[in-house]
Amino acid sequence: MPTVAQSSTETDWVSRFADEVIAESERRAPGKPVVVASGLSPSGPIHLGNLREVMTPHLVADEIRRRGHEVRHLISWDDYDRYRKVPNGVDGVDESWAEHIGRPLTAVPAPKGSPHANWAEHFKAAMTESLAELGVEYDPISQTEQYTSGAYREQILHAMKHRGDIDAILAQYRTKKAPPKKGQKPVDEAELEAAEGSGAAAEDDGATSAGYFPYKPYCGSCNKDLTTVTAYDDETTELAYRCTVCDFAETVRLSEFNRGKLVWKVDWPMRWAYEGVIFEPSGVDHSSPGSSFQVGGQIVGIFDGEQPIGPMYAFVGISGMAKMSSSRGGVPTPADALKIMEPQLLRWLYARRRPNQSFKIAFDQEIQRLYDEWDKLEGKVADGSVLPADAAAHSRAARTAAGELARTPRPLPYRTLASVADITGGTEDQTLRILSELDPENPVTTLDEVRPRLDRAENWISTQVPAEARTVVRAEPDTELLGSLDDEGRESLRLLLEGLDTHWSLDGLTTLVYGVPKVMAGLDPAAKPTPELKVAQRAFFALLYRLLVSRETGPRLPTLLLAVGADRVRKLLGS
Repeated sequence: MPTVAQSSTETDWVSRFADEVIAESERRAPGKPVVVASGLSPSGPIHLGNLREVMTPHLVADEIRRRGHEVRHLISWDDYDRYRKVPNGVDGVDESWAEHIGRPLTAVPAPKGSPHANWAEHFKAAMTESLAELGVEYDPISQTEQYTSGAYREQILHAMKHRGDIDAILAQYRTKKAPPKKGQKPVDEAELEAAEGSGAAAEDDGATSAGYFPYKPYCGSCNKDLTTVTAYDDETTELAYRCTVCDFAETVRLSEFNRGKLVWKVDWPMRWAYEGVIFEPSGVDHSSPGSSFQVGGQIVGIFDGEQPIGPMYAFVGISGMAKMSSSRGGVPTPADALKIMEPQLLRWLYARRRPNQSFKIAFDQEIQRLYDEWDKLEGKVADGSVLPADAAAHSRAARTAAGELARTPRPLPYRTLASVADITGGTEDQTLRILSELDPENPVTTLDEVRPRLDRAENWISTQVPAEARTVVRAEPDTELLGSLDDEGRESLRLLLEGLDTHWSLDGLTTLVYGVPKVMAGLDPAAKPTPELKVAQRAFFALLYRLLVSRETGPRLPTLLLAVGADRVRKLLGS
């Protein structure tokens, strides 16, 4: 089995894979396009964990294109797989869909209200849109079309002819179930289901009382794959089967029959050989003995092919959520992520981590920190202080070989935009007023300058921040609290109000709100904070939050003050 190049401090992981893939392609298929591959099963929502199956080869393929080589990134839609179960939490789907279990995904009705022709097309559509937004260039392959058109007929007949050889390989693993390695967590149900997204779930390997057959027909009556092959003749290619559901039986000539498919552990290596795949990643579930990738490495030789270079990729998590499973509803998808973050940020999360490193995608407050980190990286790229590996990850996130991804012309801090959206409820005139006052010397003149980042921040506030955590500015002053203040409290408010007009900008108000406690302590407004001063600042901030939004925390105070407006601030602070 080919191995992946060892780590180097001089190049990033994408470059290292690209080096090896180009060399391997020149060895196997000189003069032909480099072929990388991904597999996606539209059995349900295609989640952010499945996206790693695409982004890993995409980033490598894009690097190869940048070097001037011709490359094909194949995405096989495993839409001829069986419908395994009714996923939870999918709108427009009820228990009646259970009657379709065992049929091809393209033969299952789409959820109620969907404009798409079938179940597979419904779930493919959202992913297709997301991949376009992410700048992923690929060649789609429908396995329904491949199998029903007879494209794999010779490969199927070859597999049946060599079924004894295939059976001997599979037999090595049927009774061997190695315990988890030391320190390795046992694969749980969610991980097994997640494996379905890449077609890797365990399934009937074709063994029957009549012998081993690596082919499963879909029933000619009920169209389900709960069939048993009872006989096969290599000379005539006559195949007899019986359906265990409806008891339908027939004999067909496999050389002319297109309603069935190879079992998964044979199907996958067959495709490696058929397409000449050089590079294809696989999930951590493939690292165990008897996994589809490891067994496929032996079976592919039967089809005169070689196993692809196969980096293992780790799972992708969500802040505050367990591992994702595409067979369960409600898991975040790339479309969900792209509603709250720009494509560059999402690409960067996949590009900056090696495939075997797990990471989380933030749908909570952590997204603000991630955006701060991204903006800081952009600044380092602009001033030339960025480290080489970070520069490579940034380049892969911001552009592809085809060009720069569309970007926000004036990328204001995400946390600022989110705070403004929180306070204004997305009202455009109010939003523009506040943003225009952030930097009076260079004011925002139209919201188009800060889109699409503004739209993403507004979506995050409206869909991911609980109602109880939203900011509601008081309508009237808190007279009870104002009346209870001591002389020091009243003086601090006076100093703040006195400085509003001369500090009315984001930077100015930042200086003001941090400076008031310094002045109260007899220090210069530019003095460096001490532990005691920080305590005083926190107490002052808490007072302002209570008077403005009836809580002790909230959006950053300079942004909040701009959003509330000078006149209303004066009213609420008792001026």
